[in-house]
Amino acid sequence: MEVERVDYITVATRDEERSRAWYRDVLGLPVDPNNSAELTAGQVTIAFWNPEREHIDFSPSIGGFAVRVADVEAAKAELKAKGVEFVGEGDTGVCHMAVCLDPDGNAVILHRRYEPYE
Repeated sequence: MEVERVDYITVATRDEERSRAWYRDVLGLPVDPNNSAELTAGQVTIAFWNPEREHIDFSPSIGGFAVRVADVEAAKAELKAKGVEFVGEGDTGVCHMAVCLDPDGNAVILHRRYEPYE
């Protein structure tokens, strides 16, 4: 088996409409032209689901996923001005990153690699 790419990820939420609005209006992800209930980030679709509707306990994702931005500090400042909570930041020696939380406490990582791949 060869994995070709990631097509979509799901974001667990207690309120799909609230999460969709946050990712669209605060984070700036566009609505998927093929499905207005989903958003896109490059080639990846972001889908929202409420696990409690399926009798699964809700638990926010602390690992989150990373979105590439041109400038982590500028993006962080922009989101902070919108009231977004940040819980961490760092420099790994090859990339800058800052971790914020969506309304359900799911981690979203702002990321920018500055060192080329070898």
